[in-house]
Formats: sequence, structure tokens, C-alpha cells
Amino acid sequence: MTQTIEHKPYKLGIALSGGGARGFAHIGALKALDEAGFKPDVIAGVSAGSVAATLYAAAVPADEIMQLFASMKFSDFCSFSIKNGEGMFSMAKFKNFIVKATGVDRLENLSIPTYVGVTDLDHGTPAEFHDGLLGERVMASCSIPLVFKPVRINGTYYVDGGVLRNLPAWIIRDKCEKLIGINCSPLTKFRYKKSFFEIAMRTYNLMAKANQLEDMKMCDKVIITPDLAGYQVFNLKDINKVYLSGYAAAHRAIKDWQNHQP
Repeated sequence: MTQTIEHKPYKLGIALSGGGARGFAHIGALKALDEAGFKPDVIAGVSAGSVAATLYAAAVPADEIMQLFASMKFSDFCSFSIKNGEGMFSMAKFKNFIVKATGVDRLENLSIPTYVGVTDLDHGTPAEFHDGLLGERVMASCSIPLVFKPVRINGTYYVDGGVLRNLPAWIIRDKCEKLIGINCSPLTKFRYKKSFFEIAMRTYNLMAKANQLEDMKMCDKVIITPDLAGYQVFNLKDINKVYLSGYAAAHRAIKDWQNHQP
């Protein structure tokens, strides 16, 4: 009996986790991977990872990405909008920013196939987009429940992809021969604070930590950025340090892979 060998359309895929401002580690890690010759044929991202994925797929250089965000603060991307009861902030400004930064209005127009992981709030399932309006799909992937308003797309409401699957290996595992996962969401000890926001973010981080274990097992290689434990999710002041941490973590991982080659 002849065994059928499944053909996968892409040779190398990269999956990028969520992590808020820690996602700038993805930019550094992708730069290190590029320099070592690990250039993805397909890429997937969740939340902050979707931002990094679309910027990378739009061929925006790492240095230019960092310059884009250098003088930015949280209020440049979001506006207070609690009056409708859907979330504390609106991300409309961020949607416009990411479209302008990539220079692309639709996902299918990026230079490499790109998948954006989201959570279907209506049906309670993980979902993905690989075509359609780039800005609203990335905005949906980044919409942490209660903090940001859910995003309505074609009659369905979506929130942050990290709620159910914080590392989108599941989206492209069957599409590529080799898969590298980059996890920029290390879990740290928590000093209790009487703050609605702090408690909500800690709860979200715990969910993300738990739900990404299965996806990490799907990857052939995983880059973890443990040095990011002390950085806050919405703090843009230390993004250069986060970027360098991701670059260094990827370099260490690449060196380890090379040392363990048969």
C-alpha cells in the first residue's frame, strides 16, 4: 500500500504570541531570525503579535518600526470611551495608525501570507482572518475584553485572540513544514493591588499563559523571552529594551539550535 505524503504549501512559518508592549520583542526576534536566514513564507500573530506580523509582512524595516513608536504613548492609540458600556477605550486611532504604518489596507495585499488570530465572542471559539480590511482585523485581535471595545466584523463581535489561543501555532501548523513560535508573555509573580485594571490584566495574563501550552507543543522550535517579566503591558517607555531583549533571545535560541544540529 502506497503511503500518501501530505504536501504543505509553505516551508517555514512563524507564530507570534500576544503580550502588549512586550510584543516589541517580536520585532527584535524577527530581525535576528532574518539575519540568520530564517525568513518565513507565512506568518501568524495574535494581539501584539498581529501588529508585529503585519508590519513584518509589509516589509517595514525593524529600525523604522521602532522609530514609528519611539515618541508614542498609550493615548496616541486609544481614546476613553466607557459611556457605551462595551469597554473603557476605543482603538479607532490605532486602526488608522496601523493602516498608515503598513501602507496596506487589506491583509491579502501584504508581501507574504499573514494570519491574524482573534476570539469569536458570539460563538466562543478561536478564529482567524487572512484577508479583508487589515486595520479592523488587527484591532479586533488586540481588543482585550473590558479594556477595549469588541470589534464587529460582518455581523460578528470579536475580541483579543489571546483570550482562547495566545500563540497562533494552530492557525498555520498544517500549512508549513517547519514552525517557529515566539512567546513574549512570561508569567511573573504578582503583588496584589487594589486596582480593577491590575486585577483584570493579571487575570488575562493567567488565561494567556495557560492556553498557549498546547500551541507551544505544535512548534518545531520556540523562542521564549524570559527577560520581559518586569515590563508592563501598556508601557511604551521601555520598548527599545524590549526590542533588544527579543533580539538577544532569538540569537541565543539560534545558537542553541546550531549547536544541537545532527
